[in-house]
Amino acid sequence: MIRIYLRVLGALGAETRLAAVLVLANAVLAAAQFGEPVLFGHIIDRVTRPGGDSWPGVAMPLGGWAALGLFNVACGVALAFNADRLSHRRRLDLTAGFFEHVLHLPTSFHGANHSGRLLKVMLEGVNGMAGLWLSFFRDNCASFVALTVMMPLSLAVNWRLGLLLVGLVTASGTATLLVLRRTEALQHGVERHNTGLAARVADSFANVPVIQSFTRIGSEARSLRRVTADLLAAQMPVLSWWALAAVATRAASTLTLLSIFVLGLALHFRGLASVGEIVAFMSLAAGLIARLDQLVGFANTLFLQVPKLRDFFAVLDTVPAVADRPGARDPGRLHGAIAFEDVAFSYDGRRDAIAGVSFSVVAGETVALVGETGSGKSTTLGLLHRVFDPTRGRVTVDGTDLRDLSLGGLRRNIGVVFQEPMLFARSIEENLRMGALDASPEAIASALHRARAADFVARQPEGLATVLGERGRSLSGGERQRLAIARVLLKDPPILLLDEATSALDAVTERLVQDAIDAAAVGRTTFIIAHRLSTVRRADRILVFHEGRIVEHGGFDELLRRGGRFAALAQAQGFAPAE
Repeated sequence: MIRIYLRVLGALGAETRLAAVLVLANAVLAAAQFGEPVLFGHIIDRVTRPGGDSWPGVAMPLGGWAALGLFNVACGVALAFNADRLSHRRRLDLTAGFFEHVLHLPTSFHGANHSGRLLKVMLEGVNGMAGLWLSFFRDNCASFVALTVMMPLSLAVNWRLGLLLVGLVTASGTATLLVLRRTEALQHGVERHNTGLAARVADSFANVPVIQSFTRIGSEARSLRRVTADLLAAQMPVLSWWALAAVATRAASTLTLLSIFVLGLALHFRGLASVGEIVAFMSLAAGLIARLDQLVGFANTLFLQVPKLRDFFAVLDTVPAVADRPGARDPGRLHGAIAFEDVAFSYDGRRDAIAGVSFSVVAGETVALVGETGSGKSTTLGLLHRVFDPTRGRVTVDGTDLRDLSLGGLRRNIGVVFQEPMLFARSIEENLRMGALDASPEAIASALHRARAADFVARQPEGLATVLGERGRSLSGGERQRLAIARVLLKDPPILLLDEATSALDAVTERLVQDAIDAAAVGRTTFIIAHRLSTVRRADRILVFHEGRIVEHGGFDELLRRGGRFAALAQAQGFAPAE
């Protein structure tokens, strides 16, 4: 837990200098607050001694006491003002940094981590750290200084009362630490349930049409109630322990005040403590117990945040499997000549997903990859735009190993149209400008025309300004796909990857999208993954994959005549065998 908290303090970044000033100010504030009860006790001694004292005799200590009080108020306000601003600035900076880091992580990471979970980790992590910074610099740093430095100084006022105060506060703090250790593992289990709850809710919200179609609203609600019941069952023991700690802290407060008062009276009757010292120690004890109570609450908050912060830092510590090599260069605009040289790749390090893949493509050629599901087609194209790097062999573009090019430079030269168009819940224009942020209205109009998307965009209520639903669901499948193609055309890359771009479309829509694909492929090196062989008939060359290897290659009609695996796939889809 301490290691996590030190890392939270280390995440202050550019605010470290201000944080150091706030720590120093907290130390000064703790010292000033220690002086208040001592001065007050001194005033009481002056007033209660035989013969009493006049106003002039107590004016100076009374003025000092008032000045300390005013200083404490002013210092507290200044601390709160600056701690608030530090906390909120760093919260927003960390949110942006976490967001950017996650966007750099590979698709394999996102495939294994639910988007709802990542959102929860980000929000809870940055909000948790902001809360810890705020409470530490505004209140708890001064409390820590008071307990660790100022409490021992009480021995200088009256060592007998000071020893009792130190002993009782130490005993109360030790009991709290025992509760922390007892509940640490329990709270980690609670956070696992919280994460599962967030992921399940996000999953259900993302699939509302399925839930409604299969009339599963009731079962989903019951399932969620079971998850919340498990969460509550895991949380109750932690709450019980902390309730016990809270009761013990309040009991320790009462016991400490009573003990100091009784011992103070006994010492006073023996001439070993003045009335002012008793009053000073009662005030010191009340203040230190309040400080201890603050730190207990802070420790509780930190304890509850540790699993969330651990998840947050675990994501931040995730290193992308693919990164720029030292000296990687930006290639500018590529021509698009591609070569795979005895390439192999394994996802798990035990079994190759592809092996011995070798082929070359001249710039401007259209190549189709076909084969059954799991044969290695998508893995091969993933290597081309460096979703991952080869386990063996190499992939080159224009004669240069992809790993010698910067990721940004390579990916600017590659446009991908996925099976799922992946549109944003933003305006049509914003979706298109993902391809080129500074595209002119004329370029956008041209891209829409070539993608056969201009007509349906014009029919939208607000044209290009029309805001799409989540993942573009306010459009039909064909419309979404044509927008995705227009987005790639606007990017104007020399290399185009089409991953099952027509697999979920009806025949009429497929023809429209196919026309858009043909327009997009002109003048580009194009790779097409397709299960529907009708979409690859016009490809210059077809590579047939089976169990991670290329088993056939050639033109459409040539492969039909061979009567091999491609011909079997074609006949299964209604193509007549070649004569």
